[in-house]
Amino acid sequence: MSFSGAVGSSRNLRKAVEFGKTHVVRPKGKHQATIVWLHGLGDNGSSWSQLLESLPLPNIKWICPTAPSQPISLFGGFPSTAWFDVVDLTEDGPDDMEGLDVAAAHVANLLSNEPADIKLGVGGFSMGAGTALYSATCFALGKYGNGKPYPISLSTAVGLSGWLPCAKTLAGKLEDEQIKNRAASLPILLSHGQGDDVVPFRFGERSSQALISNGFKKTTFKSYSGLGHYTIPEELDELCAWLTSNLGLEG
Repeated sequence: MSFSGAVGSSRNLRKAVEFGKTHVVRPKGKHQATIVWLHGLGDNGSSWSQLLESLPLPNIKWICPTAPSQPISLFGGFPSTAWFDVVDLTEDGPDDMEGLDVAAAHVANLLSNEPADIKLGVGGFSMGAGTALYSATCFALGKYGNGKPYPISLSTAVGLSGWLPCAKTLAGKLEDEQIKNRAASLPILLSHGQGDDVVPFRFGERSSQALISNGFKKTTFKSYSGLGHYTIPEELDELCAWLTSNLGLEG
């Protein structure tokens, strides 16, 4: 399930990407968890850092990077800040594996210097949610799509108004006992508005079903009637409660 894809041979010529500014929200209380939060297509880390700073989660450090500006096939090659390329807004579009791996590796790198006793997570909105959920599958599999080892131990993953890239290719990959254990132990939250006209509601719903059917047993899916491609206080309140519970935060 995706609305991303690679563009013929041009993907093989991909230049080294340059990520934009990273915004960090320091914990106001005891530092217990660090979460990298990824914005959507065309956005930047600043807008989400301001919103996350306002949440009643004093024990979380938020790292909000900005995606590189790159040509987007869906826009006829016009550049936009994006974690990976998007070809077509369909469920059956091919996945931009190289772009996803680059983005997931950037997330892992941002988390790599956190203290050993801090719980680590990744979350995001829209395309950022897709990258976060892809990172969750990399953690379970123990490797990126290109086969290189995934170096981070995740404690949570969150996707708002997004979808799971590579959902179609997950089946059969999670047979090893260690992989099964990692998948089964990772709390994942997906939230989606039933009125979303950008990333259709069914994308989120089927993504959650794909995760559960592939052994991600701690996947929670929340739907919001009338919600479009944005977030609302009710959704954020439930996100805060879910993170506090699943990360064992002191509050």
